[in-house]
Amino acid sequence: MPLIRQPYLKDPLIKNLPGININNSTISSLVRKSVYLQTMSEKPAINFNLKKELLESFLIFLIGIPWGYLMCLTCENKIYSIIISGTFWVTLWKGNQFLSAVLDLKVSWVKTPLLRAFIGIIGHSLITFVLVTVIFEVTALFGITISNYKTTVLIAIGITLVMTLILYARQFLLAWRQAAIDSERMQKEIMTAKFETLKNQVNPHFLFNSLNTLTNLVFENQNTAAKFIKKLSEVYRYVLEVKDKELVKLKEEMNFVRSYVFLQQIRHEDALFINENLLGLEESSNIMIPPLTLQLLTENAIKHNVLSSESPLTIDIYIKDERIIVENNLQIKNTINENNTGVGIENIKSRYKYLSSDAIEITKDQNTFSVSLPLIKK
Repeated sequence: MPLIRQPYLKDPLIKNLPGININNSTISSLVRKSVYLQTMSEKPAINFNLKKELLESFLIFLIGIPWGYLMCLTCENKIYSIIISGTFWVTLWKGNQFLSAVLDLKVSWVKTPLLRAFIGIIGHSLITFVLVTVIFEVTALFGITISNYKTTVLIAIGITLVMTLILYARQFLLAWRQAAIDSERMQKEIMTAKFETLKNQVNPHFLFNSLNTLTNLVFENQNTAAKFIKKLSEVYRYVLEVKDKELVKLKEEMNFVRSYVFLQQIRHEDALFINENLLGLEESSNIMIPPLTLQLLTENAIKHNVLSSESPLTIDIYIKDERIIVENNLQIKNTINENNTGVGIENIKSRYKYLSSDAIEITKDQNTFSVSLPLIKK
């Protein structure tokens, strides 16, 4: 089943409509409705395969043969009891199976389990009564007598109970499994939609600032301007390449971060310093990271702190205890709420919650702010 994409979140006509605010709550609501509507349109249908049904009926009939002997141990001609027993097994098994399939289309195990169980018990009891009555009437019509009536009825009830338990267990497990799949798909879609929205929020500001910087460079230093254009193209090429990926190699992410940092250092000059020490882990092909994670943390530090030649911002990216640490010195802007960690970090939290059993760790004191990311190995 393909993932549900969110065209309404990407459509500029919708995003730019006055009065429409695409926030995390709106995204979650839209995604849940989309998943719900698709799930409702994909209700299971009753599939009939004649060859399969005949084979199953034959096997069920064979299972019923031993019960034919128990029904009439003193009978001289046991062929009638065998036929009747096999017919009981096939009709009750297949009849209850069909009833269960019909009920699954009408009543959900996940949404209303008690109602589904109650209706199922009533339905299976009725169909058992009807089928037993019909079989007895047919045998009487052909002059076949059943000497042990009570035993036959008890066997029929036993068959129904066994069949009901098997069907209920199977259907409940299938419904529970589908609910888990739908829930995971919903979480993934929410995460994807948030990621798309985040990129739409960040990219215009970054592009605007970069173009302003480039305008000045073209007149001041054409060689640096050419390199700036190259790095800018690398940044946007990477964003396009990873837009549908959950994970990328650490090396690819670091190359992207270096291009991004180059652009920022041209703009801020000696007010920004980046130190990295990944102990060679970026060369490992099995170390993965959610795309744009390190860039978002770097951008978050630049956005929330004062940058000046007298008090430069220093960002350190290093490995410690099997985790990637992104750390910066704190010099918060006066216009920034100190309790606000940024949209980017919230996005990273939600992605790591989905992709890893280990959560990210955020540490903040008077002098530093750091984010610890668990290593993801594939």
